[in-house]
Amino acid sequence: MIRNQCTGLVVRNDDPPFALLHALIKNCPRRFSPPSVGRGRGWVFFFFSLALKNAKNYDYFLYKKIKCLYLPNNMGTLYIVPTPVGNMEDMTLRAIRTLKEADLVLAEDTRTSGILFKHFDIKNHLMSHHKFNEHGTSAAIVERLKSGQNVALVSDAGTPGISDPGFFLAREASKAGIEVITLPGPTACIPALVSSGLPCDRFCFEGFLPQKKGRQSHLESLRNEPRTMVFYESPFRLMKTLRQMEEFFGPDRPVSVAREISKIHEEHVRGTLDEVAAHFEATPPKGEIVIVVGGAPKEKDKDKDK
Repeated sequence: MIRNQCTGLVVRNDDPPFALLHALIKNCPRRFSPPSVGRGRGWVFFFFSLALKNAKNYDYFLYKKIKCLYLPNNMGTLYIVPTPVGNMEDMTLRAIRTLKEADLVLAEDTRTSGILFKHFDIKNHLMSHHKFNEHGTSAAIVERLKSGQNVALVSDAGTPGISDPGFFLAREASKAGIEVITLPGPTACIPALVSSGLPCDRFCFEGFLPQKKGRQSHLESLRNEPRTMVFYESPFRLMKTLRQMEEFFGPDRPVSVAREISKIHEEHVRGTLDEVAAHFEATPPKGEIVIVVGGAPKEKDKDKDK
């Protein structure tokens, strides 16, 4: 057991942070040492004991901050933080804490994220980071991470990088040797897939189809895809997409269209491509759309149908 000379706090040798404490003592620059406590080591004991005293279960962020302050050549972490796609109650406690403790929060739209921050009483600096500026701002953000700052990335809704900005920064940070951590959390595609009633043990996520060039060739490449397919779509293009899928996959291919996931008017329309298209012709869709299409039937199944 070790007793801090400043606070009297006792740290046991088998405590989880003991290995880090040992490293801090070993690497602490002597210039930070308070004269009355001893050279280097007393300062580390003082700072670390305060962290332990004010943190429950050795708070992860204090652990990271101390590590960044005292261990040489230590870089920050990029946190990719999912936010609710509808219901605010989908926000996790870990996500709230991460956004509160990060040195900087990158947001796809600072106005949208500002509403989220106000709801959860998160007071932190927001910086705009979206698909139109990510190539220009990522280098400066990577430098901040290298200097030891922790940066959190959020999109307007859901998980950044899934049909939203995030991939480019995550790639550049990884290339620079920076730790990238994605928190589990809200996304539209998984609830839509699991609720569809279609096989979800193997699936492929296709995101948004190309709006113009390459749209039909992409659908053609998926004609014989055996796995369940998940697409995102705008309500304004839904009918066009369903009719094109009917052309390439056949009118009897099973499909589920999820609308307004995690919101008050959430709806799932299931049936064949022909049936679901007819439904939305009679009832124009509104809100965010996820299309889940069954995979191509196996050859044995085709023979049975014949």
